[in-house]
Amino acid sequence: MDVTSLAIPAVRLIKAVKHGDHRGFFSETYSKRDLAAAGIEADFVQDNQSLSAAVGTVRGLHFQVPPCAQAKLLRVVRGAVFDVAVDLRRGSPSYGRHVAVTVSAADWNQIFIPVGFAHGFCTVEPDTEVIYKVSDYYAPEAERGLLWNDPELGIDWPVAAAEAVLSPRDGQWPPLRELSGFFDYG
Repeated sequence: MDVTSLAIPAVRLIKAVKHGDHRGFFSETYSKRDLAAAGIEADFVQDNQSLSAAVGTVRGLHFQVPPCAQAKLLRVVRGAVFDVAVDLRRGSPSYGRHVAVTVSAADWNQIFIPVGFAHGFCTVEPDTEVIYKVSDYYAPEAERGLLWNDPELGIDWPVAAAEAVLSPRDGQWPPLRELSGFFDYG
């Protein structure tokens, strides 16, 4: 696996090796040992999968608060997403900043989002399927969100707000300035 730090070093882009021949390919998409060697120490306990039919579907920006906070390891098995992680760790030099990358089935890449980040994505291809591992179980009482298009975040989403396909809930999360300090840095 090739693991690369992004502009916020805690968020990592991962590319698994694909071994192909006339039959197709084989790839080891997850190795706890290899990720640990790259400094990613998350104990994943649940896999989730989503299908978004329309281009411009926005899911996020979501996170869970302690004691149920989640790290995520996300990959796309069909289609592509514009993936965003926003640093919510108070005291972090990158607090309130974000990183964004395209994660796609064609590129065979993954993104690791650590605890302390809000996460979301926008589909850029139709019928996009996403699979992601989380380090804690879904806990509705711990679920929170951040307004996906908060202008203070400066995220250059690939869809206009009026064209985005999103749940009513995702359109009503608070902006960053109204969030409590759920995570500390360091």
